[in-house]
Amino acid sequence: MISTTLSVLIVSAIGAGLALLLVFAERTILDYGECEITINEDKKTRLQGGTSLLDALTREKVFIPSACGGRGSCGYCKVSVLEGGGPLLPTEEPYLDKAEKEKGVRLSCQVKVRNDIRIRIPEELLSVRQYDCVCAGVRELTYDIREFRFRLEDPDRMAFIPGQYVQVLAPEYEDSPEEVFRAYSISSDRRDEGFIELIVRRVPNGICTTYLFDHLKEGDPVRVNGPYGQFRLTETPAPMIFVAGGSGMAPIKCLLHHMVEIRCEREAVYFFGVNTLRDLFMVEEMNAFQEQLPRFRFFPVLARPEEGSTWDGETGLVTDAVKRRFPDCSKHEAYLCGSPGMIDATVKVLTAGGMPLEKIFYDKFS
Repeated sequence: MISTTLSVLIVSAIGAGLALLLVFAERTILDYGECEITINEDKKTRLQGGTSLLDALTREKVFIPSACGGRGSCGYCKVSVLEGGGPLLPTEEPYLDKAEKEKGVRLSCQVKVRNDIRIRIPEELLSVRQYDCVCAGVRELTYDIREFRFRLEDPDRMAFIPGQYVQVLAPEYEDSPEEVFRAYSISSDRRDEGFIELIVRRVPNGICTTYLFDHLKEGDPVRVNGPYGQFRLTETPAPMIFVAGGSGMAPIKCLLHHMVEIRCEREAVYFFGVNTLRDLFMVEEMNAFQEQLPRFRFFPVLARPEEGSTWDGETGLVTDAVKRRFPDCSKHEAYLCGSPGMIDATVKVLTAGGMPLEKIFYDKFS
């Protein structure tokens, strides 16, 4: 038994050593020289090879969405590689369907720039900007969720569509030797010109949330880029079901601001799922929306009400509340924001209630 365990440890150590050696060789020994990236046939840029395509484009201020910060776990940073991207990697396979593979779609964070590359990206990404901001305020919403308010400095305005998100740069800091980007939905009212607000939940040992919660102070500079995403209200008259949990409040709150702005008269119901009463926040803001939007109703859902609690609202999983209230939701549209697991479970409940998949909208951040 001991010899088997020792053998496993030795093999693991050798594997780790070889991986480190490959990384070292990639970064310090191999020299790919200067490479050219051609974007949409008409934009060309030259740079030193050896980095990922995602990083190379970011350095040239061409911003590709990446909810995971370029770690290959979100599948958002897709581009069409027409030439020079090398073979498809196993790390990309789970995020690409058959049609995408046939069209040469790749994850830009997994493609190495080792030679000249030709790519195609959506034209709207060429208008994504970098914004230098200042942290104008931090508000504690719960023990692990905060609202961050950023004042836009350069440029001083952002033309975002309610429901979109930005990427926040976490610079180098103690215990984090490299810059990383993370995606966060905008929660603010777009009429509040010159500012954006984000609602962020702390992720234990998360690089960006550790920076935001433990290092960023009011008055500090912040860099973001965006906006990104197709999550937004449709222009149909269909009644709407909003479902969110935790920091998933952010884009739904932004959509509600927009509904007030355009004097939306569509019926809307919002199910907000939390574990316990201490996880619940922004109830007053939601009550204010109910006063401004006569056909809007807010239903907080507690998974585990404390024993002896006077809570008389919805209980159980947020999907249970949706199922109870809408056994038939075939005429509705749904807008979801939360963990991938919550979104998958909600989609299952909604489709079982007759809602077509094409009427369910979400950005699934992982």
